[in-house]
Amino acid sequence: MALRKKLLTLESMNQSVRGAKVPILGSLTIRAAEIQREIQEGIHKPFTQLTPCFFGDMQAMGHKPFTFLRQVASLCTYPELLESDQFPEDTKTRAQAILKNLDDGSVGSYNPRYIAQILPPKIASFIQRRDNGVPSNPRNVIVSSGASQAVLSVLSLIVNGEEELKTGILLPVPYYPLYMDTIALSGAVMVPYYMDEDCGWTINVNSIQKSLPAARKHCNLKVLCVINPGNPTGHVLTRDNITALIHLAAEENLLIFADEVYQANVFGPGAVFHSFKKVLYEMGPKYSEQVQLVSINSISKGISGECGFRAGYIEFVNIDPAVFEVLYLLKSFNVPPVIGSLMLEVLLDPPQPGDPSYETFLREKQTLLNNLAEKARITEEILNQAPGIHCNPILGALYAFPRVSIPDRAIRLAQDRGLEPDDLYCHALLEDTGIVLCSGNGFGQAPGTYHFRITLLHPIDELKSILQKITHFHARFMAEYS
Repeated sequence: MALRKKLLTLESMNQSVRGAKVPILGSLTIRAAEIQREIQEGIHKPFTQLTPCFFGDMQAMGHKPFTFLRQVASLCTYPELLESDQFPEDTKTRAQAILKNLDDGSVGSYNPRYIAQILPPKIASFIQRRDNGVPSNPRNVIVSSGASQAVLSVLSLIVNGEEELKTGILLPVPYYPLYMDTIALSGAVMVPYYMDEDCGWTINVNSIQKSLPAARKHCNLKVLCVINPGNPTGHVLTRDNITALIHLAAEENLLIFADEVYQANVFGPGAVFHSFKKVLYEMGPKYSEQVQLVSINSISKGISGECGFRAGYIEFVNIDPAVFEVLYLLKSFNVPPVIGSLMLEVLLDPPQPGDPSYETFLREKQTLLNNLAEKARITEEILNQAPGIHCNPILGALYAFPRVSIPDRAIRLAQDRGLEPDDLYCHALLEDTGIVLCSGNGFGQAPGTYHFRITLLHPIDELKSILQKITHFHARFMAEYS
């Protein structure tokens, strides 16, 4: 039989898939793995172990899960524990109520009725409480397998490959890399809008508007994406900023995609989370009945950090239900995990005053937020003491995104090696200290600026040590290449 040309090769495969760039560490991942092997083989290093500072997996970084969530999940997973006297009565009551809504009372069933019919009204009730009574229709809510799947699902509805021009997505810079990869996978194009770092990562709406005519020459602009609170920047948008963005969306006929997964993680002085849904309705019928909005939330982030359970929700505003009900068909290929879904229900309706578990839940929540606030303060203080590093106030989420000065000689060296300058910086830091950071170019940054993202999840004393090592390294790096 004659040899035939292979059907699936790098050249013939879906080029949109090839455009994805996960993971965000890039070449640092490879080198960190090599260093780990070298340490195990006894090769001498200036450090004894790697220090990962690049991800937002709270429980992988030692944060304990919320007691109430895990107790209810345990009871639902193994109902025989309901006979135990080791669980507070309110956890048992909650678990029994959930089990009644599961098929044959089992978390091992697919439970489509629970996910598609029982949960949406409970999520809508949470949204209505959060937004001071702004109505939320359960029919407009869909449970998703976490935030990543929500982003993929929504873009799969919006991007139309049969149109002459590709779909354009306005994306903030810096952004969370998931969005760039999802845009690439969907065949859409990213249209960047740069956040104003010098003004605390605010959004200049006038600047966005001026850039739109040029963008529309090569794409069909449909979506204004906003991440609030910000990842990687740690900013929290003011109400005025949100109002201006809604005005822009109305004037330019754009759908707003609001990533609000860190809405419970707001801890900076004076910072307040305002949902796009609430502000939209407060602006009156001219906007609340016309502007299309899609918002997402997830248990992976926020205060729970339950990354492994993959559950979240999507709310659609001013969108024909017949459109997003197509997602029910798509979701048949990716049913949200039942345990994660029931934990979403519990998180959105936590213990109330007077319940046996209330004090424990409140203490765990407040301790987490207080610790994040203190670590944000320490991070700003230590980094801003180093000449050549500038860190804006961190008001929410889990990260800092400081700007670093990189000397011209180091920039030329990076170019010679085929690296971005902040990749060179993070590689040098890794070799010198064992600290693993994300370089800023993986998140996008204004031309001529360089950054890194660092998580706030290490214990306070350890975080202080890490930050001091970074500032000492920075001084050596500047002296070597200046």
